[in-house]
Formats: sequence, structure tokens, C-alpha cells
Amino acid sequence: MQGVFGIFLGTFLIGLREGLEATLIVSIVGAFLKRNGHPTRPMFAGVALAVLISVAIGVGLDLLSATLPQAQQEMMETVIDAIAVVFVTSMIIWMNRNAARLKGELEHEAQQALNRGGALALVVMAFLAVLKEGFETSVFLLAAAETSHGNRWLAVCGGAAGIALSVALGAALYYGGLKLNLARFFRITGVFLVLIAAGLVLGGLRTAHEAGWVTVGQRQVLDLSAWMPNQSVLGALVTGVFGIPSDPRLIEVLGWLLYAVPVLIVFLLPARLTARNRSRLLAGTAAILLIVAAILAISTPAGDSSPSARVRTVTDRSGHISQVSMENGPHGRELSVALDGAPTAQRILLVPAGDQTVDGLPVQLWQASEVAGADGAPAVTLDQLLAMAGGRLPVGLAVGRTPGPFQGQWSTTTAYTVLAQGDRVVSARATSNRTAMLTGGGLTGAKTVSLGGLPTDWSTSSADDRSAAAQIIADQRNRSDRHLWNVWLPLVIAGFALACAFSAIASVRNGRRQKDERNSVDGESHRPGNVPVS
Repeated sequence: MQGVFGIFLGTFLIGLREGLEATLIVSIVGAFLKRNGHPTRPMFAGVALAVLISVAIGVGLDLLSATLPQAQQEMMETVIDAIAVVFVTSMIIWMNRNAARLKGELEHEAQQALNRGGALALVVMAFLAVLKEGFETSVFLLAAAETSHGNRWLAVCGGAAGIALSVALGAALYYGGLKLNLARFFRITGVFLVLIAAGLVLGGLRTAHEAGWVTVGQRQVLDLSAWMPNQSVLGALVTGVFGIPSDPRLIEVLGWLLYAVPVLIVFLLPARLTARNRSRLLAGTAAILLIVAAILAISTPAGDSSPSARVRTVTDRSGHISQVSMENGPHGRELSVALDGAPTAQRILLVPAGDQTVDGLPVQLWQASEVAGADGAPAVTLDQLLAMAGGRLPVGLAVGRTPGPFQGQWSTTTAYTVLAQGDRVVSARATSNRTAMLTGGGLTGAKTVSLGGLPTDWSTSSADDRSAAAQIIADQRNRSDRHLWNVWLPLVIAGFALACAFSAIASVRNGRRQKDERNSVDGESHRPGNVPVS
């Protein structure tokens, strides 16, 4: 029940924030229409049409997602999360800078629209404003609903309740029954929306992994299940409102921090900061970020699996030990089988035979077959055949009816099967089948019998195979984590540093331009012809 409350509260804040912005625009446009003697019915018709279009977009995206296969659903959810994060971030920052003068600017724009195009321009203005806010709300609510763990309708109801309250607040502001400090309201709700959007970043990274787009940084770094149980109020708030799971992965934690910290700093930065101080702060931040990026790029040591991990040890049926490995030969991939003490290794040319999965690890299947000629004695006794067949006579032979000895023509085929990940052997085996065409010894005609494998047959053990697969997965995870710390994270931080540097330059230019404008105005006011007469 408490988790349900958290989901409801999160989407309620989204609907309230987005809905109030649209309601303010509609109320100001309606006031201008009434003040100038124009009916408001066309405006409300346009608003209703914009709402219907926004709802249709949300429902259409939801239905489209439901018809897609699982992997494509995860891809679409990732894209929707990314779009929602971009929308909410731009809206939060813009509103934070303009909320204090929002009403005056909207009234000024409405007056200009009325002067240029009359009542129709105001109707179009209200329609486009509601359509924009409605589209953003639909995408944002859909993204929140996708991470609601089955409580989709409750997420929609929370958003609808927030929109309903925003309409009520807008009506109260319109009729003068409510005085609301818009700057403070948008600033407080903005902090919550930043944290909610950070949760969407985290959820988008998880769905991106499930879609196969993000494979790095999948090691679990925190276990929050004991700190925020699912049935607790804290768990409801953290998971339901802010989208933080109890088992965050490394890439998810980094994504959350890399989004929430910079946006909150920009959002909470004092608006009255002078251009010079702002440029100095941004330049210092850029320098620090570049230093951090450089340290990350060079400090984490590179590494790889040891060469010995690429060689597997096998023991054949006669007790001889060999080392098997994958190598690149002059004609393609080869299996090297080196018997202990032998001066040279046997090399078998392999051919690809498809892909398989071993304990979650994708591997390639390689095969080869070797046919040997006569490798047995021309004459063979029944006892020898019995030993070759492992203590059981081949079908069709009997002591009384076919006492032997027989004349034999021998043939042996050895099949090699290798599962490998790149040049690392996950499992391998050599299985032979020896046959003999027998005549004489009581047989009425030639008879072909199978005598099983050779003593030189071998295979890797299943326990070692699982261990090898686990080691390869661990090496891949460690390698991807190193790549994350050495490459991707420094690039992202360097990108933030460049953004800060460009912002610092822009701040300096804006400060100079404003100073030149003030000097120009002061110069005009001090000209002899402009000196006011007392």
C-alpha cells in the first residue's frame, strides 16, 4: 500500500507542476479575451482539442509499446525516459529563471498576440501552450508509469489528480481568491522534479541494459533492501517517487549522480550572481572537472586475463595429460593439443558451426573431423574385440557361433567439438569412433562392428567448463568496468567541463555587452542636449 502511495505521489507532482503552467497561460489568455470583449468559448474548444491530442499521444505510445517484443519494449521505454528527462530538465531550468516574472511576460506576449492577430491569435496561443505542456506531461507520465512495476493505472490517476488540482489553483488565481508566490512554488517543486527525473535516468539505464544497449557497469554496488523495505513509508518514497531500486548497479548510480548533482547546482545557483562571479565559478568548475577526468583516465590500471586462463588441461582415457588451446593458424582457427613431454603439438583446423550459450555466456561452436586409415592388426581374436569394446561383444558376435580369429579392415573417425569465447576455450572434447569390417572366424559374410572410442579420447570436465565460463564473464565485467572508469566517465566529465567553459565565456560576453549598453545609456544622458533642465 505504501509503495502504491509513492507512485501516486510522484506522478501527482508531475501533473501538478506541468498542469499549473498550462493553466496559468489559459487563465491569462481568457482574461485578455474577456477584457477585450471576445468570447472565451473558442479558446476552451482549442484547449479541449489540445488535451485530447495529448491523451491520444500517450495512449498511442502505450499501445504501441504493448505490441512490441520484449527487447523492443525495453528500447522504447529507454527512448521515452530520455525524452522525458530532456523535457523536464529544460522546463525546470527555464521556469526557475523566469518564474518570478512569468505572469508579466505571459501578459506581454498575450497583448502582442492580440495586437497582431486579434482573438484568433490568442486562441492559437492557448492551444499551442496546452498542446506543448500536454505532450510533455503525456511522455513524462508514460515514463513514470513504465517504472511503476504494474501500478500503471495508479500512476495515471496520480497524474490526473495533480492536473485537477492545478486547474483548481489556476481558477483560484484567475478569480483572485488565491495569492501564490509562483517563484517559490516552482523552486520547491523543481527540486522534487529534478530527483524524479534522476530516477528516470536510472530507470532508463536499466531498460537500456535489458535492451542490450548498455553493457558496462552492471555490478551491483548497493543493497538497500534492509534500509528501505518495500512495505515501508521510506521504501515507498524512495522507490515510488524517486525511482531508486533496492539493488542499484554501478552505471545507474553514476548516471543518477551525473544528472542530479549538476542540474541541482544549476537550479539552485543564485540568480543575482554577477556575470564576473558566475564566469569565475564556471571557469573554476571546468578546471576541476578536467583534472578529475584526467585522473580517472590515467589512474585506473588496465588489465586482462592471464594467458594461462586461455589454456585448458585435459586427461585422456589412458591417463595422459595434454594442454588444449585455440590459436590462429595459416588457414584459420585451429585447436592445439599439446601432449605433456611431446616436442610438437597436434593442430586441428576447425570450422564454425553456430552459436550457443553456456551459463549466460555467448560462445561460438567449432567442429572438426579426422578420418584415420587402417590402425588395427589384420587378424584379431574375440578376446581382443571384447577388450576393445569395453567388455561387451559387438552385436552379432558370440563365443560359440563366431569363435574367431577374424580378418579385420579398420577405420577410425575422431570428431572434435570446441565451445570458445574468442580465443578462450570454454569446453572441448575429442570423441572417436572405431569400426572394423570383419570376415572369417565363423562369420558367414563380412560384418561391420563398432568398437567405441580410442584410449586417446579426452574432454574437459563439466565443473571446469562452468568455472571457465564464470571466469570469462568476470573478466568481461572487469574489463567493461575499467573501460567505464577509463573512457566513458572521463569523456562525460570532460563534456561537463567544456559546457562550463563555454558558459563562462558566454557569461563574460554578456557582462561586457550589458556594461557597454549601460555606458551607452549613460553617455546619451550626459550629452549637453540631453541634460534635464531644472
